[in-house]
Amino acid sequence: MKKALSILFALALISACGTSPKEETRNVLWYNTPATDWSKEALPIGNGRMGAMVFGDPLHERIQLNEDSMWPGAPDWGDAQGTPADLEKVRGLLVAGKVHEADKAWVGSFSHKSIVRSHQTMGDLFIDFEEREVSNYHRQLDLDSALVTVSYNTKTGKFTERMFASEPHNAMVLELETTDEAGLNLDLRLSRPDDNGHPTVSISTPKENEIQMDGMVTQYKGKHFSEPKPIDYGVKFQTRLKVENERGTITSSEGKLKLSGVKKATIYIVAATSYYQNDFETKNEQDLQQLSNTSFQEILKAHVTDYQSLFKRVEFDLGGHELDSIPINERLDRIKAGAKDLDFVAKQFQIGRYLLIASSRQGTNAANLQGLWNEHIQAPWNADYHLNINLQMNYWPAEVTNLSEMHDPLFDFTERLIERGKITAKEQYNMRGFVAHQATDFWAPAWMRAETPYWGAWIGGGGWLTQHFWDHYQFTQDKAFLKDRAYPAIKASALFYLDWLMEDPRDGKWISAPSTSPENSYTAADGKSAATVLGTAIDQQIIAEVFTNALAAAKDLGIEDDFTKEVKEKLANLRSGTVIGPDGRILEWDRPYEEPEKGHRHMSHLYAIYPGNTITSKTPELFKAARKSTEYRLANGGAGTGWSRAWLINLSARLLDAEEVDKHVTLHLQKSIVPNLFDMHPPFQIDGNFGFTAGVAEALLQSHTDEINLLPALPKTWATGNIKGLKARGNLTIDLSWKDGVLDMAKVIPANSGNYQFAYQGTSKTIEMQAGKTYYLNAQLKTTTP
Repeated sequence: MKKALSILFALALISACGTSPKEETRNVLWYNTPATDWSKEALPIGNGRMGAMVFGDPLHERIQLNEDSMWPGAPDWGDAQGTPADLEKVRGLLVAGKVHEADKAWVGSFSHKSIVRSHQTMGDLFIDFEEREVSNYHRQLDLDSALVTVSYNTKTGKFTERMFASEPHNAMVLELETTDEAGLNLDLRLSRPDDNGHPTVSISTPKENEIQMDGMVTQYKGKHFSEPKPIDYGVKFQTRLKVENERGTITSSEGKLKLSGVKKATIYIVAATSYYQNDFETKNEQDLQQLSNTSFQEILKAHVTDYQSLFKRVEFDLGGHELDSIPINERLDRIKAGAKDLDFVAKQFQIGRYLLIASSRQGTNAANLQGLWNEHIQAPWNADYHLNINLQMNYWPAEVTNLSEMHDPLFDFTERLIERGKITAKEQYNMRGFVAHQATDFWAPAWMRAETPYWGAWIGGGGWLTQHFWDHYQFTQDKAFLKDRAYPAIKASALFYLDWLMEDPRDGKWISAPSTSPENSYTAADGKSAATVLGTAIDQQIIAEVFTNALAAAKDLGIEDDFTKEVKEKLANLRSGTVIGPDGRILEWDRPYEEPEKGHRHMSHLYAIYPGNTITSKTPELFKAARKSTEYRLANGGAGTGWSRAWLINLSARLLDAEEVDKHVTLHLQKSIVPNLFDMHPPFQIDGNFGFTAGVAEALLQSHTDEINLLPALPKTWATGNIKGLKARGNLTIDLSWKDGVLDMAKVIPANSGNYQFAYQGTSKTIEMQAGKTYYLNAQLKTTTP
């Protein structure tokens, strides 16, 4: 019967093909078929803490539900591994050239090995409709209002489904409506997958119009120290669903609700966990009470006002809107076949901003490897926090695309990690400050998790995270943030590295040891792969950056003390992390080894270009070497994952190579983007979405040097366009418009008075500006009128 219904539905959909968007807006993703694949087709909504994936099935609708604190475990896996004596042993082996022994000792002494402790789904809402034939099917996500809409016709009327996740009302709201005089007949039920055969929830109907799902997150067959852990208990949670109806009746039975003859149903979904409140059930009750006194339209209006105060800060237009009459999945197919679609590029840029707002609001947890959305009990890579690029990439667009507040959850998480990392640094290494290794999870353990040194035995994660504190200060110029949050975080990282560095017996320079390059290896003298050396490029680059940022922050705060003196002394004799090898490339390791994976996905030795800022066009030899390094990686099959390709967009922009930007933007869309515009590693991994958005912004505006560079890497194919609302360091808001590849106008509004240096196409000019005043610059960087 189900197969017959599917065939009937498919035939009915033929008449819907070509149906254009219902609303006049540039930022609509629309489709003429329902979703069948969670990661590739379902549409995401979120309010930072709660989220959903909407399928839009007219017969058996599935709405998969998420909440960001649905984690097993607790902050109790704090056992430090290894001792300072173990560290000296590893260093001694490296100095003696016994790299394989060093690899084994490094992981054997300090690592918690393989960990399985995953973010989990909150469950699903299933809506089973009566059998009916549908036509004129239309499904869309409007990025301008963060609203999913599904509509279609039946023989007796029109059906509309609308859903959004409201931050102001702390709920997800779904409206089902029909013009059919007989009304809607449907069943509602909540469900959650078993955990390796073990039930995870109890479901009840406490009232005729409510469903309640109570449970505790567990992880059966998890792992710790690579050993099975029978069960890991986690947060307690409660999900509640309430229906308010116009006409018709609602009855409850066996954990389900049956709606009969209903003209309109408004469904409120709230959820709470013991992570946020001890009395989380009371919180749910309060949220439902608030919703009960407010109409759907009032909640929607508050949601749109709140959301647009963030999303509407930036507008981006590259033309090509005539293609809006084609479903987005068909447009993507055309791109994969070689067609150009500049408006699709703009939409892909904007969905990155949409996803950041949806998965990272103030007071929520940081976006994980899948942002907020996860249908699994055990997600790929646990949907955890990888600190060797992935978590950081999630937040690359936060400042430049004018979503500074969305950065807050990362700062909150990092501050928790710092406190745990101080314990790890003291207990494992007997060192000051804090350390964080390659990966962590919701509970912010700072110890090493690595089965091999190739994967996980790295000490740069904490230092990299502190770059975000410094960037936030540079963009916002918020002195209170610098004093209260940024400087303490950067100083804590610097203190660890001051103690971590060892004097290289070969030349007396300060180096990181033992040192690895994330997830990569080299070929040792015996022809076998090894991972550990004395001072990799990325370690040296990050440590130099942490020291430099610590000194700059101290200077802005008027601090000069024993700490700053110690940092200056170590920085002066720190081995450079940007050494050019015999073949003209930046060395990834401490010497020019052979590479088993010449096209490796990580380009860690190029950190100093992006997201770092020490290799620029003003360091021409290093600039050339960096370009040669990217070319070598690509010539050997590099950028194979979605996030890696997104990194190439940013690197190409910093290398001022507009055509490489264009190439990697196109390849990213062709190879890594799926119909709902999610990025695939594969599988789904959200960092590539955010990296793409940051890369497009970086091609249009750069401010990491002492100049604000306008349209520094504008592809020829983006001949005419405009972008409004980008941010530059120094807290300037900038709109840009261009025609035939040439800057037409730059509108600049500085938040602070001062002298600002602008650059465009080789021309540079310093302009004195007053706070809050609007300035217009032409292609000659002369002030003009609009």
